[in-house]
Amino acid sequence: MKQSFSRRNFVQSGALIAAACAASSAVPSLAEPSPAAGKPSPIHLGLASYTFRNFNRAQLLGFMKQLNLTDLNCKDVKDHLPMDPALEAQALADYAAAGIKLHAAGTIAFTKDDDDDIRNKFEYCKRAGINVIVAGDPAPETLPRIEKFVKQYDIRFAIHNHGPEDKIWHSPLDVLKAVKTMDPRMGCCIDVGHAERAGTDVVQAIHEVGPRLFDMHIKDLANYQSRDSQVDVGDGIMPIRGIFEALIAIKYKGFVDLEYEIHGDNPMPGVIESFAFMRGVVSGMGYATHA
Repeated sequence: MKQSFSRRNFVQSGALIAAACAASSAVPSLAEPSPAAGKPSPIHLGLASYTFRNFNRAQLLGFMKQLNLTDLNCKDVKDHLPMDPALEAQALADYAAAGIKLHAAGTIAFTKDDDDDIRNKFEYCKRAGINVIVAGDPAPETLPRIEKFVKQYDIRFAIHNHGPEDKIWHSPLDVLKAVKTMDPRMGCCIDVGHAERAGTDVVQAIHEVGPRLFDMHIKDLANYQSRDSQVDVGDGIMPIRGIFEALIAIKYKGFVDLEYEIHGDNPMPGVIESFAFMRGVVSGMGYATHA
């Protein structure tokens, strides 16, 4: 069933009009809607750099400027945030010069139950000033070792759920079972698409995970049974407003990062549409969408 808060509901707000113009003409930047009235939004929208996995860092920075975004969940893909310390330093300088703030890194694979391997990845995030690691598929037996580094570095560790194909972390509720007795900085990154495909009510999961939710990857699907049914946010059946309301209810302080996994060679039109829709939802809830 098509969600009731469809994109057409926000045309009058100007968000979609601005997005459509930017997508169809050589507009140098996409201004985020900024209503005159409304409280500051408790929903903080960011971007997963994997969205622009086929583009280099300079292009990524250009896209973020067009989107009027400053908050990035960065991944070691292309040259976005290399693991090599010298190359990482140059990337960090570029982001700082562009006014981009890195709030998370990942997904980062933790495949070895080995101090040196784990330490290298925590050092990578420490150098970048990043306080959330989004982790891909750590083995459960490695978690006690990882927990030691979480305590040492004071960096939160967010395990990313990968849906029914994942052998271990189908849902954020699987993550919660594994970390609920561990240090409070051990938690999860909810990928809403993978969670719903695993049969998890993502709104309920947000409430259950509560303070152990450190990051969110958002996307939309036309069919919860199909991984290949991803569409622009607002064109599918994901309960976007319900997700935002649940995040507000648990007083979530992290970011909602768009992870757009389709149209890899030309993602920008769909990314523009997705942010226009999410900003429209935020505006429709009575919040200002731009500080």
